[in-house]
Amino acid sequence: MKNAFQKSAVLASVLILASSILLTACGKNEPSAAAASASNDGKPEVTELRYQGGAGSVTFPELAEDLGYFGPLKLKYIGNTISGPQDIQATVTGDLDFGAAFNGAIIKLIAAHAPIKAVVAKSGVDENTWGGYFVLDGSPIKSARDLIGKKIAVNTLGGHSEFMIKEYLRRGGLTEDEIGKVTLVVIPPVSSEQALRAGQVDVATLNGVLRDKALERGGIYPLFRDIDLFGKFSGDSYVFTEKFIKENPNTVRIFVEGTAKAIEWERVTPRDEVIARFEKIINIRGRKEDASAVKYWKSTGIAGKGGLIAESEFQTWIDWLVKDGTLKEGDYQAKDLYTNEFNPYVNETSK
Repeated sequence: MKNAFQKSAVLASVLILASSILLTACGKNEPSAAAASASNDGKPEVTELRYQGGAGSVTFPELAEDLGYFGPLKLKYIGNTISGPQDIQATVTGDLDFGAAFNGAIIKLIAAHAPIKAVVAKSGVDENTWGGYFVLDGSPIKSARDLIGKKIAVNTLGGHSEFMIKEYLRRGGLTEDEIGKVTLVVIPPVSSEQALRAGQVDVATLNGVLRDKALERGGIYPLFRDIDLFGKFSGDSYVFTEKFIKENPNTVRIFVEGTAKAIEWERVTPRDEVIARFEKIINIRGRKEDASAVKYWKSTGIAGKGGLIAESEFQTWIDWLVKDGTLKEGDYQAKDLYTNEFNPYVNETSK
């Protein structure tokens, strides 16, 4: 497991080196200075943002654009992301204008000298929106210690699931050597349930519609859930490079304001209306995808109003990575890794 973290960091470093010309001059740029230099007319410096989406789902920026919250700013769909770490690495290399990932993965990429900054929350965990680590009914696995020598299906290494699994194992009293004997197997989320039922893995990571559909079929239950470990929190964030923020402050502000308003629209709008809006967006964008999954939508999962980022939502993972040996104490301060300055709800109560 330690090797997985190291490989992730090495990959990020290679990608960053390949794009050093793009990034060299921007490591010290502060978004606050960028915001102060925004032109008075408020027009976006660039009017198109490249991004990756997800099949059969609607992201907050996609919803914001459909609701008219972006004004002249348009999104350009490049393809579907395979994982958060891949999404933000593609942002660093300039293949995308913005990306999103688990906050722990963002910290790791910053630690690999990527000048990126989180600007608004993307997803999180609450009573309705959570990830579970499922076993079959009758499984001999009842505790963290029972996972030694077992296989767990995850969508990617170095992301949300790996952090949660290692936290569960540590709380269960396993040593780092024992944790290293738990094997994480990268399997596409859509195939995880099947892999569990076929006995190819001992535990499957399931959330959202995949979790709900699997529970409807029965025969499985969660060994543990991320909400059981950390309660309600925003866990993923959208990021831009600091260079992009400095050069395009109006664009970033429009993006964050629109995304924040879309988050609140989802939070206060009746569930049936949210689902109907999702179905409409999916049907008109012409990607030949199945919209049935959105019927399982339940909540935003985001803790802060309008996606405001709490310092603890980064400090928790800094502390975690220090304990893991990936970072050294004092290397990074949470407040330096994100900004709420573009968020229209920054002066309001965030909870």
